[in-house]
Amino acid sequence: MTPHQRWTLRTDHTGYTVRLSTDGPWAELEAWGPLGVEHGPPALDWSHRTHFITPADAAPAEYLPHGLRPFTGADLVAARPGSERGVWWTFEGAQQTTGTLRLTFTDDVLGLRTTLCYATVPGTDVLHRWTELTCTGEEEVRLERLDSAAVNIPVATAARLTYLTGQWSQEFQRTQLDLARGTFTMGSTQGVPGHAYAPWLAVQDATAPHDAPAPTYGIALEWPGNWHITAQAGPGAAVRVRAGRVPHEGVLHLAPGDTLTTPRLACAFSPDGLDGLSRVWHRYERRLAGERLHRPRKVLYNSWEATGFDVDAASQLELAKAAADLGAELFVVDDGWFTGRTDDTGGLGDWHPDPAAFPQGFDRFVDDIRALGLDFGLWIEPEAVSPGSRLHAEHPEWVYRIDGRPSRRIRNQLLLDLGRTDVQDFVLATLDLLLTGHDIGYLKWDMNRPPTERGRPGAGPADRLDLDAEHVHGYLRVLDHLRAHPHVTIEGCAGGGGRVDHTTLARTDVVWPSDNTAPLDRLAVQHGFLHAHAPHVMSSWVTDAPGVFDPRPRSLAFRFVTAMCGVLGIGADLRAWTPEQRAEAAGWIARYKEVRDVVHHGEARLLGSPRDATCGVQYDAPDGRRTVVAAFSTGRLDGAPLVPGRPARLRLRGLEPTAAYRDTATAITYSGAHLLHYGVPFAWTADHDAELVVLARE
Repeated sequence: MTPHQRWTLRTDHTGYTVRLSTDGPWAELEAWGPLGVEHGPPALDWSHRTHFITPADAAPAEYLPHGLRPFTGADLVAARPGSERGVWWTFEGAQQTTGTLRLTFTDDVLGLRTTLCYATVPGTDVLHRWTELTCTGEEEVRLERLDSAAVNIPVATAARLTYLTGQWSQEFQRTQLDLARGTFTMGSTQGVPGHAYAPWLAVQDATAPHDAPAPTYGIALEWPGNWHITAQAGPGAAVRVRAGRVPHEGVLHLAPGDTLTTPRLACAFSPDGLDGLSRVWHRYERRLAGERLHRPRKVLYNSWEATGFDVDAASQLELAKAAADLGAELFVVDDGWFTGRTDDTGGLGDWHPDPAAFPQGFDRFVDDIRALGLDFGLWIEPEAVSPGSRLHAEHPEWVYRIDGRPSRRIRNQLLLDLGRTDVQDFVLATLDLLLTGHDIGYLKWDMNRPPTERGRPGAGPADRLDLDAEHVHGYLRVLDHLRAHPHVTIEGCAGGGGRVDHTTLARTDVVWPSDNTAPLDRLAVQHGFLHAHAPHVMSSWVTDAPGVFDPRPRSLAFRFVTAMCGVLGIGADLRAWTPEQRAEAAGWIARYKEVRDVVHHGEARLLGSPRDATCGVQYDAPDGRRTVVAAFSTGRLDGAPLVPGRPARLRLRGLEPTAAYRDTATAITYSGAHLLHYGVPFAWTADHDAELVVLARE
């Protein structure tokens, strides 16, 4: 081993330097931050003196197994069946190309090769990390823990962790915790990322200013199944975060000659605080979209909140005509369009249009929708099955179950074992038949129940299966296949925001962050969502829903401006709207179409939070010629201001101080310095609680 071996990977604006430790056979982080950060003494260097722990336990290690790191949290726990746990490896070698690095370690006694993999993502400040584990011996290896990677971050006295928490209908709540000592962990064993936590974490020094420029590190685990992220702060000025998948069975068996590849961990850095880190993730997700990024996200109308399960051609066409008159471009029929689906107790799995709901034929109905100038879409839940459906009667073996145990129902349904190839083939054939047999341009994929009795009788010893990974691979196989229908826009949903991660976002066009569309509730959901994810993937509807967690009333304008922060949709019962409401809605939709290219392709800045009396989101066009500001009044609306007549102000960011910016609605011209120092004025009232400002740079 050569102690001076080190490698640097560079993104657009950051550098990541790894070195071989002088204390043992492992890799350590030397520097991570802005370009050039590696020139100087390593911030994570330490005295190399330890008390009651080993050097490996104290080291800022990139990845270490139990055996070498026995006390402070190993990233890999492995053993032969019936033998003691532990891996003791030696460094085999490194391979580096432009943008990639592979560091390989071997344990010839156990028969395991471990390769730490790194790859930069061109055009971004994101670095991918993952691990490849290969059984090189003649006997299988038991894997009890198989994390993807660990990251080390220097702090003064404590780390400030920012993460996204919630529950169904209250997802993506931005939450913070100062971790001075101890362990913080979050994750999901629900077969999806879940509503309680997003697989995303940001780390800062606890002394950094809140919501201001400061070095900020982020990670996101790219895995739509069971997962964990764990941060550990021990003695010394550092916090170590590891992340990985959590196998349902608890242990995986790696057969001789087999290689297991862990999920990717996306790592990001910004010197500009949480707001700057959000833009790093936005740029990354725009790259994930590829050429599909440039397809306009159409203004959607979804009929669910207007009709529920009561779907029939006449009422749907009535809603579609009203939506088309407002300027909507897409009409989506949600749950209730297929045979046996009069409520949530039946129908799932029998994906055939209900002839009673469409007496003149489903294709005639679709043609009538399209004759209004609207694209057409359908809701589907391909992983679910109703116990009384024809599919379940013909293939009861296709559901997750455990022999001799009751099958619990969630939402009156069971879950198909999508890890089975025959189930995947059925889902592929079903979707192909729908998308080729009917003129469908939009598909909303939902999932409304996690696996409970997760077993596959007859498939061999249950502890030899890997049901979580197999379901994930089946899910991704189907999504990948849907690209064979390039004209179809795909929306991802799991009871709202239960399955939002980069593997899903790379294969869908938009996602549904929450089933909660109440105005102030939704604003809080979107504020957290935009910390981790880009506006062009955030589907948001205008509905009639009252507040769930924050019941204060807000105007129709507030609902529209909130929904225009992402991909605009409408889910209200338009039949009950007054002519004045419809006229106002048409105006907002027209304004949205004028600015959606800036919202979806520009640089977004989060201006305050919904906890502030005035907050907003700023979008700057890629060429800098237009700035769009969505502004909101979230304060009390039941009294006069202390200083009558003085407007609220929302300070903008990132503008050119010497440039002039003209408000296209009022023709008022501001200097960039004025907008940065004083901000845009807003005279809020009970009837005027939101506004969309478009500034043209002159």
